[in-house]
Amino acid sequence: MKRTIPAVISAAMALTLVLTGCGGGDEPVDPNAPVTITLAGWSLSSTPEFKTLADGFKATHPNVTVELKEYAPGNDYDTQMITDLAAGTAPDVYVMKNLKNFYTYQSGGQLLDVSDVTSGLGSSPALASYQVDGKAYAVPYRQDSWVLYYNKDLFAKAKVALPDGSWTWDDYTDAAKRLHTGLKGAGSNATGAYQHTFQSTVQGFALAQTPNADLLSGDFGFMKPYYERSLDLQAAGAQPTFGTAKTNKLTYQAQFGKQQSAMLLMGTWYVATLLNQRKSGDADTFEWGMAPAPQFDKSTTGTSATPVTFGDPTGLGINPKISKSKAAVAKDFLKYAAGPEAGKALAGIGLTPAQVTDAVTASLFGLDGVPQDDLSKFAYTKHTIKPENPVSKHTAGLQNLLNETHSAILSDNKGVDAELSKAQTRAKNEVLNQ
Repeated sequence: MKRTIPAVISAAMALTLVLTGCGGGDEPVDPNAPVTITLAGWSLSSTPEFKTLADGFKATHPNVTVELKEYAPGNDYDTQMITDLAAGTAPDVYVMKNLKNFYTYQSGGQLLDVSDVTSGLGSSPALASYQVDGKAYAVPYRQDSWVLYYNKDLFAKAKVALPDGSWTWDDYTDAAKRLHTGLKGAGSNATGAYQHTFQSTVQGFALAQTPNADLLSGDFGFMKPYYERSLDLQAAGAQPTFGTAKTNKLTYQAQFGKQQSAMLLMGTWYVATLLNQRKSGDADTFEWGMAPAPQFDKSTTGTSATPVTFGDPTGLGINPKISKSKAAVAKDFLKYAAGPEAGKALAGIGLTPAQVTDAVTASLFGLDGVPQDDLSKFAYTKHTIKPENPVSKHTAGLQNLLNETHSAILSDNKGVDAELSKAQTRAKNEVLNQ
């Protein structure tokens, strides 16, 4: 008996460690012991998704606290995150805003293998985006797509017919010009459209919709007609110029929300922002709707077709330097964030989760202030989404270079052909051949 009791105790302790999902000696044996994990987020006062996820997880895991760590929005987020990961000061769980820097994070050993989490999430293009050599390194919790937002009141004032789901880019350009003329005639200073300064507003659509377009080829000629249309609208006064938007620090939220522009191409995340700003008074109250983004040609227009748009998933990964005692909890958080309950919670604040189900659609369109017309529901639910950032070691370098090209084309007079040719030469010499 004296020999068997220690063996039994030792086996029980080992089993306890396995059941708690821990692998080291510093882990709590009690699975109900308080645990705190940290989660990266940005603009916490105006971006409620992170608190929504943290609160929702705690409701089912009362012993776990998800502590939010705030980062700067925009491009500064990745810069700060990469720095913190290198310094060992990054949070336990962090967000990949898009696919641009996923390769950088994964190839740099900054993401924990979470294949055991994704194995229970089914299959989807968004999930596949985070897989390398058969292993998964992140999970998507949001999958936005770009749509056309429009102000029904300003369309009525300009006496221009509303979008009907059949628009190509030529139709959009024509509508923007007619809106500009009609609004000016009605005594309004609003422009027909607003194109924000993001390179996505041109390059994302060009890559997604142009047949056989390939960012990684280094041939960027497919972007030419999209830039020519933008320059045409600027010259006609139908949208603020790129220089005006930069100099005056215009925001797409204010341009559309304060009725300074009748149309806005933006991701579905803007629904949540617009609803929140209407409540706070930072946006006006007016009738608005969503329509599919304008299309390359008529083959993908109309409500019987499937429009083509773009949008990268937004994912969550785990810092590999997380303590062993917290790794299992962090994986449980990822599983929750990518699942149906979190999806309904995100839709309940106007965001689009990675899995759009009938319940999610009903939740989002049940919110006060969300348009109820059939076209808005169609634009939200039916589309082919292509990634803005193909996963590759070259993607970040190419996109950084093309961001400079975007600014150059829309703000100087050197011509679209010259700037795209320059970008192709630089891509070959500075990125693709490195």
